[in-house]
Amino acid sequence: MDDSDTPATPRLLPDEIHRSVRPGTALLRLETTHVREGILDGAWWPRSRDIGAELPSLISALTEHLGPVTRVGLDAAAWEELPTRLMVDNRVVHIDSFPIGDDTVLITRGDGDYFSLLVVPPDTEPDAARAAMARAVRASNVSQAEQILIETGTDTEHPPTGPPPVAGHSPGT
Repeated sequence: MDDSDTPATPRLLPDEIHRSVRPGTALLRLETTHVREGILDGAWWPRSRDIGAELPSLISALTEHLGPVTRVGLDAAAWEELPTRLMVDNRVVHIDSFPIGDDTVLITRGDGDYFSLLVVPPDTEPDAARAAMARAVRASNVSQAEQILIETGTDTEHPPTGPPPVAGHSPGT
């Protein structure tokens, strides 16, 4: 068996993804099964808390993979001037306010098929944001969004738990 036949060590995300993740990026784990076992379906790292500026590009990206998005659920306390609806790609998307925390956004398509995304705070350092997003899209993830942010150091209200990360290594990769 030559090197090309040797199975590569499974990595959560290819290195190219880690280098390209920046504010305004959405990472998704889209499963083709009817049962989604992980708590989160993806992650989003907005550039700001201005939902009118940030949400249209997320919805456009999601629509390419999921089909038309009909509703978005957010915590109004976490965003500037949360509207009740937005026009995105000539479609009305309803915005619902839920006290779900600033670390989660709920995306609905159809009559009730929803996806839960981790929201990485806009001012997060790139390495911490990449680590949080990588954890969120792991199919085996059973941690809530808030816990992921705490453990990866992206939650400024709580210090990271456990030993400090090793330089050049992202947790979960």
